[in-house]
Amino acid sequence: MYISRRPREDSSDSALTSEAQSIARLDSRSSHFDLLWLVYSVFFFADPVQRHQLLPWLVLAVLYPSFLGLYLALLYCRSRALRFVLLAALGVLGIAYYPFNQGAAVVFIYVSAFAPYVFESVAISVGIITASIATAIIEGLALHLSPWNWGIFAFFCVPAGVGNLFSAMRKRANHRLLLAHEQIEHLAKVAERERIARDLHDVLGHTLSLIVLKSELAGRVLNADPQRAQREIGEIEQTARKALSEVREAVGGYRAQGLDAELARARQTLALAGVALESEGHPPRLEPVAESVLSLALREAVTNIVRHARASRCRLSVTSDCDRTRLVLRDNGRGGIEHEGNGLRGMRERIASLGGRLAIESAEGTTLTIEIPAGAAAPQTVRA
Repeated sequence: MYISRRPREDSSDSALTSEAQSIARLDSRSSHFDLLWLVYSVFFFADPVQRHQLLPWLVLAVLYPSFLGLYLALLYCRSRALRFVLLAALGVLGIAYYPFNQGAAVVFIYVSAFAPYVFESVAISVGIITASIATAIIEGLALHLSPWNWGIFAFFCVPAGVGNLFSAMRKRANHRLLLAHEQIEHLAKVAERERIARDLHDVLGHTLSLIVLKSELAGRVLNADPQRAQREIGEIEQTARKALSEVREAVGGYRAQGLDAELARARQTLALAGVALESEGHPPRLEPVAESVLSLALREAVTNIVRHARASRCRLSVTSDCDRTRLVLRDNGRGGIEHEGNGLRGMRERIASLGGRLAIESAEGTTLTIEIPAGAAAPQTVRA
């Protein structure tokens, strides 16, 4: 006899996803199939039929409904503690009823079948199965019953208990695997939300800073040079449209246009803010993920210079060798960074995801140093 389902855990044990809930519903429907195992309770009726007496039938009329109630309660009960009590009560029922009805030894088979689903411990389940077998044997011998009588019940405790033990272990393993998958999906969603938040911060921070600078410039030259003001306003519109496109890319999975394009954008933004940019070296050829991370890091660094540094010039160098790729950005601003904001934290997280490191020195001006391992770069280190 195999009980095909595990009684459901308390609602506080775990929070199931829709997939887990669908499995739980399937288990609930399979419990109706478990009612078929009540066919083994026919042994309860064998002894009263053979005796042709009224008393065995009266005792059966009282105790058989008790057995049915315990069986159904074990199938549908959600409380773990109550299942312990119900299983113990089922065992006591078998021990007490066996002297009056030789077929009541079938209860020990039911106890062996339920034990693996009630107790998660393999040792406890094996102990209960062994105890059920021993009780059937000892009580049968004490009642001077035929070995065929108690032997058949003791024998079937083994396949019922051991079979359900392996079934319960498999169900628990599948349940843990499902919960692990659920946790992985949850962490993936959290990581994606954090990525979108970081990318939106960098994209919008840089673009809005550029829009502010162009708007201020257009306002200053509006009366003196209306044509230039009109041109700046047109560029503001183009920048805003481009920002909208970049926001869509960030939500769908941002892909930088490359270090060359980001360097040109940085030069334009710094020039509008009155900051001279000097660069040395050529951006190396990197894997797309690494190039995206470095491009976003450069964008965030330039945004911080425009917003906070009050610098007049900065110097950028990008070098690469067989061990690492290194980006250094120095400015002559006021420095004094005491706390990292969302932008710097997002930059540090992106770089750490590649196995790299970020170092910031802000005693005199600010020096930003980014290093990523060679594993994040393609074999070619210089663009053609």
